[in-house]
Amino acid sequence: MDHPVLEATVTLPGEDFSRVALTAASVELLRKLWEQHGPLMFHQSGGCCDGSAPMCYPAGEFLTGDSDVLLGRFDISAGFGTGADQDPKPLEFWMSREQFAYWSHTHLTVDAVPGRGGGFSVESPEGKRFLIRSTIMDWDVQGV
Repeated sequence: MDHPVLEATVTLPGEDFSRVALTAASVELLRKLWEQHGPLMFHQSGGCCDGSAPMCYPAGEFLTGDSDVLLGRFDISAGFGTGADQDPKPLEFWMSREQFAYWSHTHLTVDAVPGRGGGFSVESPEGKRFLIRSTIMDWDVQGV
């Protein structure tokens, strides 16, 4: 991407690269949603209802388990200059293990664009939606 992004910390054992990032637009929307809903999380499934849109929930509202992979952690209080906050705002990005099998060679960037969010995702009333932009990784990666 040509725009600055906030890269997630590495969470998968044996890896030394980020698998997911947030654009400045998504961080701005996430900070607004954090003020309304408190701590947040993402879950990316491959489900039928909202397609492959990343779903944003209040942290802990979507229960993760062995069928999910933690792709990265963010602190959305950091980065992008003037909007930086002193209080940490941790956010985890999860993906279903089945979906990760398809996307294991892909770096994901979460962006925020005008439109309707997924029915269960907290951005729905904001007139914006989260969108995944993917790039094929050109280095050797291992699946989980």
